Amino acid sequence: MDTTEQITGYYLSGLSNLGPGELYFWVFLDEAGKQLGVQDLAGLAMFILGQPIISTRGKPKGATKGTSPLSYHLRQWLKQEVDHWPTLTTGSIKRLEFSYVTNLGAFVGRWIPFLGAGILAYDITQIVWKTTKRYNTIAKQSDRLW
Repeated sequence: MDTTEQITGYYLSGLSNLGPGELYFWVFLDEAGKQLGVQDLAGLAMFILGQPIISTRGKPKGATKGTSPLSYHLRQWLKQEVDHWPTLTTGSIKRLEFSYVTNLGAFVGRWIPFLGAGILAYDITQIVWKTTKRYNTIAKQSDRLW
């Protein structure tokens, strides 16, 4: 073996001889670790608690089956009546139309998961942007993504 042969891979945080794809992967994991925190747990919790996992009595045809823990509890805690406020459910999204509620708790309970999804989408966007930017500062010109 020729001792003058050079390793052509990348080095990152103690990892050696990484190919371009491997480098991107490890930079991605590092950036995800930096980005994720309490805000993300809250966003994930909002999204999960907004899923219709509690069975309910009969509902009208086309309605989303079940209710979410958020909607169930918020209906009890926020008993204020409202005048047919628009919300989205799994079923209404499929039908491309709003579903309307007359209870403030139901309104809040149906919109919180979208807030959580928004937080998670923001975080994913930030992770990918920062990963790509950092990767491009490390990678050779020929391996850069843009």
